[in-house]
Amino acid sequence: MNITVRVWRQSGPEAAGKMVSYEVPDVSEHMSFLEMLDVLNERLTMEGDDPIAFDHDCREGICGACGVVINGTAHGRADSAVATTTCQLHMRSFSDGDTIDVEPWRAEPFPVIKDLVVDRGAFDRIIQAGGYISAPTGTAPDAHAAPVPKAAADHAFDAATCIGCGACVAACPNGSAMLFTAAKVTHLGLLPQGQPERKSRVVGMVHQHDEEGFGGCTNIGECTAVCPKGIPFETISRLNRDLLGAMLNPQT
Repeated sequence: MNITVRVWRQSGPEAAGKMVSYEVPDVSEHMSFLEMLDVLNERLTMEGDDPIAFDHDCREGICGACGVVINGTAHGRADSAVATTTCQLHMRSFSDGDTIDVEPWRAEPFPVIKDLVVDRGAFDRIIQAGGYISAPTGTAPDAHAAPVPKAAADHAFDAATCIGCGACVAACPNGSAMLFTAAKVTHLGLLPQGQPERKSRVVGMVHQHDEEGFGGCTNIGECTAVCPKGIPFETISRLNRDLLGAMLNPQT
């Protein structure tokens, strides 16, 4: 395929950015989207231009490092495809002659570092505000040492699959990170080891979420539509119930 890529270029956090067009010929449909950017960057480097900066690591849909908005959709995907990470999006999702827009996550708490790379340190600070347990862990316990109801274990596992990529923030019209925060609150709050800090955790993490400048959740649901791990929307309801309980009965 021969495609045109319009990429957001920004040399630094304080610099003005703009969309720049590049022609990319002979693109194999078997390439991943990031491999296509690799090919483009090799050409830019050979021509003496600055390559496009973008985040990536495992390239297996596991780490959550990659993340860009492609044609207006976080991570990008074909209309009929399920949500996926950018590294797992393949060029067969596009057609010969397509023009593809590539932009960074757009949210005030995610300032652009360079080009498509944003600072997602706000997520780390939300975790630091309560995403931990105080119970000594020691060595790995036997699987049956702390009985957990099957339903609670399943919901906790679903929430724990969150990889912190930030697609939920990029997709939300309010720039809310509530799905991320709810996933981190829920997977600990459903387990026995997470009970001592259950109330302080949800209060602290929601407070930090707001301090970072993320918007409020208005139940639009765009976050779950683009989540590559399929974190269910009910996770936010669980957070709201925990938060209300902590505010009404802070000492119990």
